[in-house]
Amino acid sequence: MKKHILEVCFSPIMFPLYEKPDAVVVVVDILRATSSIITAFQNGVERLIPVRTIDEAKNYKDKGFLIAAERDGKVLDFADFGNSPDNFTPEKVKGHTIVYSTTNGTQAIQQAGHCAQVVIGGFLNISALEKHLINMDRDVIILCAAWKDRFSLEDSVFAGFLADRLLESGKFETICDSAKAARDLWIMARPDLLNYIDKVAQRTRLRELGLDNAIEYCHSIDITDVIPVLENGSLRKI
Repeated sequence: MKKHILEVCFSPIMFPLYEKPDAVVVVVDILRATSSIITAFQNGVERLIPVRTIDEAKNYKDKGFLIAAERDGKVLDFADFGNSPDNFTPEKVKGHTIVYSTTNGTQAIQQAGHCAQVVIGGFLNISALEKHLINMDRDVIILCAAWKDRFSLEDSVFAGFLADRLLESGKFETICDSAKAARDLWIMARPDLLNYIDKVAQRTRLRELGLDNAIEYCHSIDITDVIPVLENGSLRKI
């Protein structure tokens, strides 16, 4: 049986070197966009509309939409939500459509939008995600949202975790050095994940902003089977 190809892209700036129109792209922004998106759908949000720019988000605000928006970790002054999972409680989001714009994550989602499918991944939904990717029966690209196009350790560790699972399933193969490197990072981090993540740059940024309460939650494994997927420019759950 023919195996599908698995690749890892460490930064959106490199994505043109990896993109395949017929592949499934897993967008990963562990701290915090994809973890927050998964949480929002777990808590009942109807739809999320990812947008690249602040001006786009403001235009949606003028039309009466709820807005989640941040830059450099800071909530924008016109936004209703920031970018932490605990912002998206059932009381605030259930049944609503929210427009979403972040420093890194929503940019990556938009960039991959022309591929066969874009799904949102994180530690929170990894087992459901693994099953979905196997069932899709397509090549997979794990796209790390990174930090302003720079390498992100926490995204890459997760990419290695997911790569490890997919390769162990026997349904995928890779000659991609990025996938192999990410898998090696996961193997190093796995014995004490939170201690390993304590050294990442985004951990320091969040601590300085008083937002480091999200760290442990964002690295919790399998708290939901929700998988957000991009359809016609907006995210819904499957």
